[in-house]
Amino acid sequence: MGRTANKGSVRTGKPVSMKTQRGALEQYECGPLNFKDSDTYDRHVVFDHAVPLDSACERERFEAVARALRDLLTQRWLLTEQTYDRVNPKRVYYLSMEFLLGRTLIHNIINLGVEQFVRDDLRSDPHQNWTGVIDAEPDAGLGNGGLGRLAACFIDSLASLGLPAMGYGLRYEYGIFKQGIENGYQVEHPDHWLANPDPWEVARPREVVQVPLDCSFKLENGNLRAIPHAPSHLLGIPYDRPVAGYGGTTVNTLRLWAASSPEYFDFGEFSSGDFVGAIVDRVAAETVTRVLYPDDSTTAGQALRFVQEYFLVSCSLADIVARFRRNNSDWSAFPDKVAIQMNDTHPAMAVAGLMRILLDDAGLGWDEAWDMTVRSLAYTNHTLLPEALEKWPVGLFESICPRLLEITYEINRRFLENVRERYPGDEARVQRMSLVEEVPTRQLRMANLAIVGSHSTNGVAAIHSQLVRTQLVPDFADMFRERFNNKTNGVTPRRWLLLANPALAELINEAIGDGWVTDLGQLDRLGALAGDAAFRASFRKAKQAAKSRFADWLKSTTGTLVDPETIFDSQIKRIHEYKRQLLNVLHIVMLYNRLRNSPNLDMPPRTFFFAGKAAPAYRLAKLIIKLINQVAEVLDSDPVTRERLKVVFVPNYSVTVAELLIPASEVSEQISTAGYEASGTSNMKFMMNGALTIGTRDGATIEMAEAAGEENFFLFGLTADQVARNRSWYDPHWHYNNEPEIRAALEMIFSDSFSRDEPGIFGPIYDMLLTRGDYYMHLADLTAYSQAQAAVATLYRDADEWTRKAIKNVASSGKFSSDRTIAEYAADIWQVKPVPIIAETER
Repeated sequence: MGRTANKGSVRTGKPVSMKTQRGALEQYECGPLNFKDSDTYDRHVVFDHAVPLDSACERERFEAVARALRDLLTQRWLLTEQTYDRVNPKRVYYLSMEFLLGRTLIHNIINLGVEQFVRDDLRSDPHQNWTGVIDAEPDAGLGNGGLGRLAACFIDSLASLGLPAMGYGLRYEYGIFKQGIENGYQVEHPDHWLANPDPWEVARPREVVQVPLDCSFKLENGNLRAIPHAPSHLLGIPYDRPVAGYGGTTVNTLRLWAASSPEYFDFGEFSSGDFVGAIVDRVAAETVTRVLYPDDSTTAGQALRFVQEYFLVSCSLADIVARFRRNNSDWSAFPDKVAIQMNDTHPAMAVAGLMRILLDDAGLGWDEAWDMTVRSLAYTNHTLLPEALEKWPVGLFESICPRLLEITYEINRRFLENVRERYPGDEARVQRMSLVEEVPTRQLRMANLAIVGSHSTNGVAAIHSQLVRTQLVPDFADMFRERFNNKTNGVTPRRWLLLANPALAELINEAIGDGWVTDLGQLDRLGALAGDAAFRASFRKAKQAAKSRFADWLKSTTGTLVDPETIFDSQIKRIHEYKRQLLNVLHIVMLYNRLRNSPNLDMPPRTFFFAGKAAPAYRLAKLIIKLINQVAEVLDSDPVTRERLKVVFVPNYSVTVAELLIPASEVSEQISTAGYEASGTSNMKFMMNGALTIGTRDGATIEMAEAAGEENFFLFGLTADQVARNRSWYDPHWHYNNEPEIRAALEMIFSDSFSRDEPGIFGPIYDMLLTRGDYYMHLADLTAYSQAQAAVATLYRDADEWTRKAIKNVASSGKFSSDRTIAEYAADIWQVKPVPIIAETER
């Protein structure tokens, strides 16, 4: 193999073919990924685990493959960082509390273009198994929902586009939880995803960061309690993970921080016999990054969450500044070299944190420090729910980071002076815009801080950005009109089509080539093939292959049997009232009633899939899961519906589950109450894989329908404007009293038809819908939803027309690549350009 680095087309922004990609890897100085020739794989199996090659278990073999692959990309990883140090470009630093990565091995194999190499080597090893190796890796427990999955897509696109960037997050030892289902109820089990060594991470103990605290911590009954006015500090230990862009030319870094104590072991306490006390400080410190999303329904959980955010911001800013100072002595250059993106309000303390560094460490004056802070920071808003905009009690700041509180107060004082000058006599506006909420308790409004302290605030879909400006923070949008913008989300086609749907990806490659992998807009060339009968047949074959693959996986992992010949209809997202899984269930009960009343009713057989986790303290969401499972049980036991209507709740939803279920799905449920879903990204993944969307005009679904044509979608229900206008007079009882099918469905649920052994358990759902006014307007949209579902059933009978629309959806999905989104961030917000990764010898 050659000895020169790749000079492929990633650096120029042109699409990289798979042939070019393979050539890039064959030119790595470390040589090919050929385990048999180089003994790399054998060496890692034997010497990393001290086991004979033929005695290694699947986990040990997975680690060996992963480490061999990491060996392959390490030189490029080092070269990427060396190039950034030499060129000294402006760099992006992406701060996020979540990175929902999924499995890394298969993703890196795809992005590095070495799948055939690995398959060949595993095939020649009688003890190896491709599927077993891939399945031995757990999903990384570093995220939960769309926020974290978006961050993962973004860092993939940043590297694939050759942009100088780095992600920052926390190294959670436990994910949010493993979801089990017992007697229909969600049960939470620990997700100890780091129980085994992670072969991708590299600890950097020489780059440890000290995080100052104005308190110390003690563990009491398993909870972390702050001891005020006892100054101490935490240690932030960085763990780096390589992020290989498609083609392998750029390998960026995701840096995750683990918390520890400077006193790992108190020998004095140990010697005196206090064996537990000797390590209690370390255990208390490590609790900070022990688990993703502690239960914030308790004061202790809220305090831990606050410390996690402060810890992330403090460690990341210290590291960013250290990187800047390596090559820059002039502080005034900071905004020209550093772009910090805050993914939602979780990192909003970065505003006060960066000010502290510029004021206290750099010794700058306030005005200069503030100008640099605003020019360096940008904020992405991800929610329209006011209650989801973080507010932290002043008391937490006082006990943990009082200097940040002092700075925030001063930011607020100066800002409100500007508000009063701009809007004289409007004290109501001043109170709304203040960074401090005075009643009912004194709190800091983190969204307000993020907006005031950054030069850009973006929403994540056109309608979301509009509603942010007009409904969520209109006062800020009026004052800082130039700062507000839209960046519609996207997803990476490498994971969500090339990796997740090999049959469809191969069909597309045969039809239009593989340039779409890095330029998803090329999929529009498929539009002309919607009229080609042979292509439609091949498209249906690919979909059927995905359905069979998922059915086989579901049977092998859960024992559940599903018929791949039925319509696969999927709603997969976290369980929340506004996402309206309940609307879906109510319609299923309506279908059940129709079949009971008319057993010979002509209805295409359907399988409804649900998947998603409910927050442990969110009782109503957990009750909705129970209802889904009870309905599923009744349908399975009734001979009238057994082979015609099936409901499956897929437990422990994850990236890996989504990679199987999304390609298999034919109907995508995007049925949130209009005006509440910021964007959605599962909608884009379904569209990219040929599912037809039934949905409200909400989030990015509006833009998807515009791209594909509303005639290729099943849109229904109230618009965001109608929801807002109807709020004051909406009465769900009208629908109950005047729409017989709705009343019959509700009566089945509330008369315990689905809860014979637990009478009355669904009373809280009755209260939510009828007593408390059905805030998310399920009943208002239920009839329209049922009519849209009837249109789905009618169209499905015409296989050719259904396939035409599915192909048009895939062809129209090009806009919804995260590559496009990141390119817009880079040009409009960060002003960052790609950096060619070139070895010193090539210059």
